[in-house]
Amino acid sequence: VSPNRKSLLKGKVMDLITHTTTLPLLFGCLGIFGLFRLLQWMRTKAYLRNAVVVITGATSGLGRECARVFHAAGAKLVLCGRNVEALEELSRELAASQGQTHKPHTVTFDLSDPGAISVAATKILQCFGYVDILINNAGISFRGTITDTTVDVDRKLMETNYFGPVALTKALLPSMVKRKQGHIVTISSIQGKISIPFRSAYAASKHATQAFFDCLRAEMEQDAIEVTVISPGYIHTNLSVNAVTGDGSIYGAMDKNTAQGRSPAEVALDVLAAVGKRKKDVVLADFLPSVAVYLRTLAPGLFFKVMASRARKERKSKNS
Repeated sequence: VSPNRKSLLKGKVMDLITHTTTLPLLFGCLGIFGLFRLLQWMRTKAYLRNAVVVITGATSGLGRECARVFHAAGAKLVLCGRNVEALEELSRELAASQGQTHKPHTVTFDLSDPGAISVAATKILQCFGYVDILINNAGISFRGTITDTTVDVDRKLMETNYFGPVALTKALLPSMVKRKQGHIVTISSIQGKISIPFRSAYAASKHATQAFFDCLRAEMEQDAIEVTVISPGYIHTNLSVNAVTGDGSIYGAMDKNTAQGRSPAEVALDVLAAVGKRKKDVVLADFLPSVAVYLRTLAPGLFFKVMASRARKERKSKNS
């Protein structure tokens, strides 16, 4: 047999082996991956179906969209907020949706009022007798310079964004520990991991939130209580419009970054997936903010220079 014919024969044998082993292996891997995703989806669906889910700040923005997607997943909802009319309207809307049997309950209270939280927690527990998942979503934002911001504004942000969720969590936690079952979810922010100029009060409240719930996760592991912290980037909501300024007045404008942010409906689906998979810490931000989180840890000097440059540009833009 000639060398050329040997080479040709060898090539055909190799091609045959490749086609008979690689393709089945490839399809096998795809099949296993597909089966894994299916099982994961079924597990998430089972976890959320008929679960009692409490959502604070449910009347607008991300909270409203979370109410819709969790209700669609078959959860029993307790919707919380300050506006009783808006809560009732949302409850009627969800109850009228097809294919759902659980009419949402509503509990009206102000998360920034310390005296209202224990009463609200009692009302929440009376709705279904227990809570499976608490989603701490309510919060307010801030725009202003540190030198022009009163301490009362700092306290207002901490009361709503930090002390409120902490107090509600502590009020509902004993019932979860007693059942050895529960899931605490907190909607933080990318600014709970990095700080950007002119957001001091907001970033401080979110940093405190991240720290508290990280500690809670460790302490509650022995009681089988799940803790998830979700840190979104910019979301196209009225958060910046309703933000407070240094003197306590309302900012009343939508930032460019906020206007270009992700839709709350899209983020709500990511929240649903993170809760269903019982993830512990999730960043839902674009590439650059996500990189900044690592930059703050790995190259803090560079990070500080970038933030200082951003502060100069923002100050110059406002003064021009």
